[in-house]
Amino acid sequence: MEGLIEKINSIIEKERILVNEPMAEHTTFKIGGNADIFVRIANEQELVKLITMLRAENVPYFVLGNGSNILVSDEGYRGVIIEVGSLFNEIRVHDDNRIVARSGALLSAVSRKAMECNLTGMEFASGIPGTVGGAVIMNAGAYGGEIKQVAYQVRALTPNGEIRNFSNAEMEFEYRNSRAKKEGFVILQVTFQLLYGDRDVIDGIMRDLNMKRRDKQPLEYPSAGSTFKRPKGNYAGKLIADAGLKGYRVGGAEVSKKHAGFLINADHATGNDMYRLIMDVQDKVLKSSGIRLEPEVIFLGEFK
Repeated sequence: MEGLIEKINSIIEKERILVNEPMAEHTTFKIGGNADIFVRIANEQELVKLITMLRAENVPYFVLGNGSNILVSDEGYRGVIIEVGSLFNEIRVHDDNRIVARSGALLSAVSRKAMECNLTGMEFASGIPGTVGGAVIMNAGAYGGEIKQVAYQVRALTPNGEIRNFSNAEMEFEYRNSRAKKEGFVILQVTFQLLYGDRDVIDGIMRDLNMKRRDKQPLEYPSAGSTFKRPKGNYAGKLIADAGLKGYRVGGAEVSKKHAGFLINADHATGNDMYRLIMDVQDKVLKSSGIRLEPEVIFLGEFK
């Protein structure tokens, strides 16, 4: 461990290298044990050098954004968590109708920037709590919009260590999937291409969507948003509700009574509580409907 920390310190300054860091402080579920090493990235050069070194040393790592789609086990993570967030979040306007954002920028911040510049197309993302990098990997979406519709170019680090720019078509976006996810890209930067619009109209749409979220979603509890992908021709929340699972609990983890598509940390849930709840919901919905729900959540660490 000390040798690895020294190698990381040759790339990252010491105050941004944390040991045995509680992951519950870095996920929207507010769940998770300690990561062996937690590193905050400040620029692209650091990110590329660190990942290149970790790959050469065969050290497990995970690139973390806002932690909005992650369930970390109670045992934590044996490896290096690389946070691209508050220090790697530059957003700038390029060529008038394009916005360039580093992978750690919040989608909500990009949406606000677009609105301030009279640009429309990002309204759907104004309430999504994730970062740009994670959103591209998952082709995040809401209220009829998705990243596929607005991503013009994606700058990424490929598994063979090459930094490349990918067009929208080359990213092969699908529902909650992309080439980046399938091939293991690390997203560095995204260019969004938007359309000109009226600032007041854009602001009104964003306010309306955020009001709908507050009315329909259990935002007062820690969660990872929609826990399951939408099955073809149906909705996960409806299937879960139809199975009679609203309010169903495992320990401190609960199917939201407000919106069954949300599994929430209702009362100091553990990682195993939430994992078992997810498995139970899958099994019970399969029995009631014949449809097996697929989690959107990424599982990090070992679960029982």
